[in-house]
Amino acid sequence: MLYFHNKICSSFNIVFTSYLWQRGISYYYVDKFQKGSNQFRRDVSVNPIDVEEIVWDIACINRMFPNITTKQQQQQSNIMSLPKGKNDRRKIMGAVYSLFRGDESSSKESNLALAGNGAAASDEFYALFYLALYCESKGEDTKAEYYMKEAVSSEYAKKSSDYMVSVAKVHCNVRAWDF
Repeated sequence: MLYFHNKICSSFNIVFTSYLWQRGISYYYVDKFQKGSNQFRRDVSVNPIDVEEIVWDIACINRMFPNITTKQQQQQSNIMSLPKGKNDRRKIMGAVYSLFRGDESSSKESNLALAGNGAAASDEFYALFYLALYCESKGEDTKAEYYMKEAVSSEYAKKSSDYMVSVAKVHCNVRAWDF
């Protein structure tokens, strides 16, 4: 992490660091949740309709403050949201967003699981991946392990070079979850 920051990020100005969402993910995995949150918030400042950066920020906040509910975070204005009337272009990300934000109508894990079940292979992977991240951020490690292992063994993960598939594998390795 330090090498990445010193060799790459220190030569960039704030404009370029606003696009380094991968660095935010790295911060998450080394338990530097405040730095991760800061990175995702910078990213959202230039790309306000990308759900993934918002949910990673929420995951960081959940890990920093495990006893604060999503509703309490919303009341304190600590939780980011999409601009009014805007949605992520990827349908599965709507269910991910609702789960992490705790939206009343569709904030259940089962809703995201159903959205990924029988859908495109990538949607199934992303549903499982974000179910795992959500559960982990809420301290539900057994469920997180189950979902992440399922994500890593999905057909999409077996055939894809998607960056997030690599993140799922790193997640399992860092947590010492065999897959």
